[in-house]
Amino acid sequence: MRPPAIGTDPRLRAALRRLDLKIVHRLDGLLHGEHLGLRLGPGSEAAEARLYQPGEDDVRHMDWAVTARTDAPHVRDLVADRELESWTLLDLSPSMDFGTQTRTKREVAVGAMVAANLLTQRVGDRFGAHFLHRGAIRRWPARSGKEALLSLLATVAAAPTGDVENPDPRGATLADALDDLARTRRRRGLRVVVSDFLDTPAFGGEATWERPLRQLSTRHQVLVVEMLDPRELDLPEVGDVPLRDPRTGRVRDVRLTRAVRNKYRQAAAAQREAVRGTLRRCGVHHLALRTDRDWVLDIARFVIHQRRTARHLARHTPGAPR
Repeated sequence: MRPPAIGTDPRLRAALRRLDLKIVHRLDGLLHGEHLGLRLGPGSEAAEARLYQPGEDDVRHMDWAVTARTDAPHVRDLVADRELESWTLLDLSPSMDFGTQTRTKREVAVGAMVAANLLTQRVGDRFGAHFLHRGAIRRWPARSGKEALLSLLATVAAAPTGDVENPDPRGATLADALDDLARTRRRRGLRVVVSDFLDTPAFGGEATWERPLRQLSTRHQVLVVEMLDPRELDLPEVGDVPLRDPRTGRVRDVRLTRAVRNKYRQAAAAQREAVRGTLRRCGVHHLALRTDRDWVLDIARFVIHQRRTARHLARHTPGAPR
């Protein structure tokens, strides 16, 4: 995988240069994303604490509580009240390394994360990320600018791929990662969730991630990017094959007869429908990307649809910018 190439791909930038992902939900009484002003003022909010840089930081922004706890000087940045803050939850579980075409789901997922940041970023906007990787939740602080995006891509590229030899059954799940994102990032803004949602039950039962995603959508605008590979929807008739679960490491020999393939196809279709139904109930925006399709074109079509939706809401919302 070569994530940095995705971030600097001229084809991707050319396709997204004239597009922008409209924020169509009203956040804190304002239609964020219009960027009428970025000046710090009485309405500014406190951001995360960080180490004090002598000669660069204003001592008036010193966070004395954190400084006392850590014995190291810390300052707390201010965030302009019209600044958009976007956070991406990127699922890097072993199943995302699967791909039977020219690319894996993980590669397309990284591209989707880059596209979301490029589409929403304007002067002063910040983007951060949470990663679900090998049963642990890792956080990347919110920053702005091209260098920050390249640093984010380098962080993703450094994350090991492949199955986990001895997976911890008590490791964090997608539901845990959504809870962590909602708990630690309270400021209203855009949230992008990128996953394959393979732990969704196909026939009945509530998905474990439905409740935290529903709670997240009540406060933020949420875009869910679902990753798909054609072999997850249908299997070829190739006879006896060993199948390995990347999450648990279990291996089972299966004979792919016509009856088995039909049952698999029905179960896969039921699972995808369960995912779509759950996302509709959560009230989030849904974008499905496949490894065998032009995902840049699919993102562009989705953004154009979002733009039309934003214009429609602006015409029917009193006081909304046009």
